[in-house]
Amino acid sequence: MSQPQLFQSSDYFSPKWHIFKNTELGRIYDVIPWEQLSACLPEQKKGRTGPASWFSNAGMFGVMFLKHYTNLSDEKLIDRINTDWAMQLFCGMLLSENEQIKDRAIVSRIRSKIGKHADLLSEVQQSFTDHWSMYMENRNELQMDATCYESYIRYPTDAKLLWECCEWVYEKQLFVYCKKRGIKRPRNKYSEQSIKQVDYSRRKKKTYAQTRSRIRSLLYLLTKGLGQLEELITLPSLTPLPISYYITLPTIKKILEQQQSLFDQPGSRVADRIVSLHKPYVRPIKRGKENKSTEFGMKLHKVQVDGISFIDTMSFDNFNECTRLKPCVNAHEKQFGACTKLGADRIYATNDNRSFLTPKKITTCFAKKGKDNRTIEEKERCAKIGKTRSTRLEGSFGNEKNHYGLRKVKALSESTEYVWVFFGIMTASAVLLSKRKTNPLPQELAA
Repeated sequence: MSQPQLFQSSDYFSPKWHIFKNTELGRIYDVIPWEQLSACLPEQKKGRTGPASWFSNAGMFGVMFLKHYTNLSDEKLIDRINTDWAMQLFCGMLLSENEQIKDRAIVSRIRSKIGKHADLLSEVQQSFTDHWSMYMENRNELQMDATCYESYIRYPTDAKLLWECCEWVYEKQLFVYCKKRGIKRPRNKYSEQSIKQVDYSRRKKKTYAQTRSRIRSLLYLLTKGLGQLEELITLPSLTPLPISYYITLPTIKKILEQQQSLFDQPGSRVADRIVSLHKPYVRPIKRGKENKSTEFGMKLHKVQVDGISFIDTMSFDNFNECTRLKPCVNAHEKQFGACTKLGADRIYATNDNRSFLTPKKITTCFAKKGKDNRTIEEKERCAKIGKTRSTRLEGSFGNEKNHYGLRKVKALSESTEYVWVFFGIMTASAVLLSKRKTNPLPQELAA
């Protein structure tokens, strides 16, 4: 495979480059600190295959930005890059007329490569913060809130989860091993339970007794299947087991233990409850929303400075976002200077947080405790901070979910989900900055 044509010094004066810099994609290119991003990844060795043979370090980050800017699948994104020279310029390379990228999994491998470096995302965000601070005019106001970016999984129920485990044990392991060795399958009720599971899943209304009966049968079926599988793999001359077997089997055993505990003690809770067989790191996040009380995915605490979003913390385990107020204010003062205005919803208005903010003379949108003796100007100032939070910050959540691929995160591992969400948020901020450079905000809105 021939190497793609990389940038030369003369390329910056070519007609293609001039046209590219006057497009929206070119303006986004101008607000991204490519040199700092390139330094975050380890230097690539020459002559390597895979993503390194097509893209430089900066080019890999460019692919991640294009993924969320176009909101396309990995395969369709490669098709666009192959046929769009502007996207090639964005990634720092140019394909010749008879050259194309045929590797359909290259985007996924780039995401995995970035996800392997645990501390990489914090360094990348620091590069963005240092570079974007020069575009910010209103740095003294801080907004913060939390949301959940859901993982792409089916809605979990106990019966569905147990049946998925049974399918893996019997169809993907037990029956396959018996066929390979030419031995008779051990006796079990898998076929009968398969018919009953279809009948149960087709019911529009499932009573409590029907659900209990179904779970009881699945628990017995899964326990028996695991025992038969362990007896089979202890037989001599068995072919080497795949790595996925040693990854998935402990997860199934933990699911069985948790579900048996929930069945024996209805209404109880278990720590680190697994809701997905293939994404065991996903946890149920209680949000208390009217239309969706529980979400399944990553909980993220985000801050905004002058409308530009940054990530404070993200985790698949639930956490109380009000405890993040102090670290966020301290980090803001260290990076942007004094904070004089703070917008957050009422969950942050604890006595501890109020005691922390009062000596710093930070104006908030919190409701006044006791008698409200504020002046009309002070009330209007607080109302303006609250309106900015509810429109600009909460609006950014919907914008990222609807237009930047964060409605359902389709990454396949925990590390790549972090990368997926991170670049979705950074892409939305880069697009906002590029538009602001072209059409600056009016003074009354910037104030």
